[in-house]
Amino acid sequence: MSDIDPTASSRKKDHIELAFKSQVTAAFLDKRFYYEPMLAAHPDEEQQLGLSFLGFEFRVPMWVSSMTGGTGAARTINQNLARACGEFGFGMGLGSCRGLLYSDEYLKDFDVKYLIGKDLPLLANLGIAQIETLYEAGQEHKIIELLEKLSADGLIIHVNPFQEWLQPEGDRFKYPPLYTIQRVLELISKPVVVKEVGQGMGPESLRALLELPLAAIDFAAAGGTNFALLELLRSDSFASEQWHPLTQIGHSSSQMVEFLQKIMADKTLQLRCKGFIASGGIQSFLDGYHALSKLPLPSVYGQASAFLKYARQDYESLQKFIALQIKGLKIAKAFLRVQ
Repeated sequence: MSDIDPTASSRKKDHIELAFKSQVTAAFLDKRFYYEPMLAAHPDEEQQLGLSFLGFEFRVPMWVSSMTGGTGAARTINQNLARACGEFGFGMGLGSCRGLLYSDEYLKDFDVKYLIGKDLPLLANLGIAQIETLYEAGQEHKIIELLEKLSADGLIIHVNPFQEWLQPEGDRFKYPPLYTIQRVLELISKPVVVKEVGQGMGPESLRALLELPLAAIDFAAAGGTNFALLELLRSDSFASEQWHPLTQIGHSSSQMVEFLQKIMADKTLQLRCKGFIASGGIQSFLDGYHALSKLPLPSVYGQASAFLKYARQDYESLQKFIALQIKGLKIAKAFLRVQ
């Protein structure tokens, strides 16, 4: 083997030219981690990141947070995402399936289970208001029919009181969401996940959910898309000005992790929930790794806008994005410890 490095000259030249552009000040260091460079080798392609979640074997701890349907680009987006889940080995939550309760016009936007495959989960998604309406009309059987129509492996229930309140066409809850969730758990035997829609939830709500037999709680924490704010932007300017303070209410993913740690340390907790999806403000694999390292039950991290950015393009862009996320998780697991 030759001792001559053919790239040495060009590499050293790059180092000289780029040195002044590569300064990082202490103020910008990520203080969530200890960097431990002495304790591991570089990860290889065979390193495993898998876990059991929702009754399925995931190859990586990732999740496609609920996206979209019923629009022109939705079919391509959902198909690209489902294909990626099948290729890389993680699960997917659909966007709101409300329209499918009454019409199959947009069924093909959501009908992507065949792309994910039988070994990974696809979850349908309904809002608490729609479920409440079905029960009021004696049509709760439509929930079961929806799951069958989509070959879905379970149901996400999204809880969104601020969004509904601020939405010009919004619904009003007649019952506390917890009551309606309990009714669904009695109705279906498949996994049920409960999420907020961009503002997270506080400790009392988390504790109440932890004591239900949920497959998972999805954080949907503040820091990602805030659907209350989104709806407010659709309102008239006077209402927008008056109601805007509500959009500043919420809890970050990090704050919700702290809530959970305190709640689960309480020995009086009747824990029945089986896992978590850390989502909302998860902008990178480091955010995901940090949350997963602190969560006390089997967990994955979810992204919406980050996936959407690439799913709208060609599949190869999405494929490259996910592959780099996975490599990032592996390098983080090897050399970073959470403070």
